[in-house]
Amino acid sequence: MNNIVEEIKKLKYEKNAIILGHYYQRPEIQEISDFIGDSLALAQWAAETTADVIVMCGVNFMGETAKILCPDKKVLIPDIEAGCSLADSCPADSFSKFIKEHPGHTVISYVNTSAAVKAVTDVVVTSTNARKIVESFPQDEKIIFGPDRNLGAYINSVTGKNMLLWEGACHVHERFSVEKIIELKKQYPNALILAHPECKGALLKLADYVGSTAALLKFAINSNCNTFIVATESGILHEMQKKCPNKTFIAAPPSDSTCACNECNFMRMNTLEKLYNCLLNETPEVHVDSEIAKRAIKPILRMLELSK
Repeated sequence: MNNIVEEIKKLKYEKNAIILGHYYQRPEIQEISDFIGDSLALAQWAAETTADVIVMCGVNFMGETAKILCPDKKVLIPDIEAGCSLADSCPADSFSKFIKEHPGHTVISYVNTSAAVKAVTDVVVTSTNARKIVESFPQDEKIIFGPDRNLGAYINSVTGKNMLLWEGACHVHERFSVEKIIELKKQYPNALILAHPECKGALLKLADYVGSTAALLKFAINSNCNTFIVATESGILHEMQKKCPNKTFIAAPPSDSTCACNECNFMRMNTLEKLYNCLLNETPEVHVDSEIAKRAIKPILRMLELSK
């Protein structure tokens, strides 16, 4: 393990590469990343880096976003098959048809979408900035929000908006068990429940705090509480435990498994071995059609501007 880590560091130096890692990656990938964050932070870092090569340790839409922001840089992803169930729930052709069926709407798309969906979008959002960006529009603005129905419904509930929602969802956040979380709460009555807004509404009503991955981390760091039940992809517990070694973090369990945690199988497809081979051979490389990229960069840049 130590040897491959040193080889990766050596290749990174030789190729003037930067490794960006999402909070949902395996702990060893998080440890070797130059920057670790949620989707917004990774997009911001990609937009600002002076590296020649960007290795995106995440899923393919994150690689696409980095390539759109940095068309002159080589963008790599350790496993090109690392997809996203939420992005897959919103095919570009179907979403475009949906938009045409509802003319006169501003289109807001979650960052967890393909470049082709971003290309038919007015502004992109992440869970970190979705509420802020939605609230930047007039209260009576007609808005289509896609693809996450749970995040969209949550934003509607806290803003008083009535956005038209696309019926998509994340397979990880959809499968949390409210019943099992209630049982956990009985075992740990002083624990606070932290939940990502991609979770179903019934779970969000149970939560003591709802926020993006980065917001959940920040809340845990600043809280006086010592025990937390965390309802998002369990990879974030690694960073939470690093930042708060004296606190206890319990992964909220899914309903369809005996496993005590809830992992994204796509996020876990990236491994140290794949990362090493990716840097060594400079493949798989992320490519985005130039016409799609030209349209998709506008809503991404608008998001970055509104996030300042």
